[in-house]
Amino acid sequence: METLRIEPTDDSPQVLLDQEDNQFEISGKSLPEDVIDFYQPIMDWLLTYSENPNSLTEFNLKLIYFNTASSKLIYDILMIFEEMVEEGHKVLVKWHSMQSDEDMQEAGKEYEEMVDVPFEHLTYN
Repeated sequence: METLRIEPTDDSPQVLLDQEDNQFEISGKSLPEDVIDFYQPIMDWLLTYSENPNSLTEFNLKLIYFNTASSKLIYDILMIFEEMVEEGHKVLVKWHSMQSDEDMQEAGKEYEEMVDVPFEHLTYN
């Protein structure tokens, strides 16, 4: 499956979805002008990937900020992972947040409560 790379901008996160190297990450700020347009290739890639995933999918979310529109698309991504878990695939969402960013830590916990996917919460300085 072809790797999906999206370079970051001031308003959109960096994306790396690489099945061959087992790297799945969205990092940075997410407040793109057209959130649907930005996230659609990510959703399409993940839906295709979910048909034949790796034995373990560790998905890293390293967001430092996301707007309300992005939060819905993040939820939609997590729902793809929930379907994968329901089908018997191993998925782990790694939610990274700064130690001082209680809002982002709380957001990760809220997502964890909304979906039936294993989460690991990691903090950094």
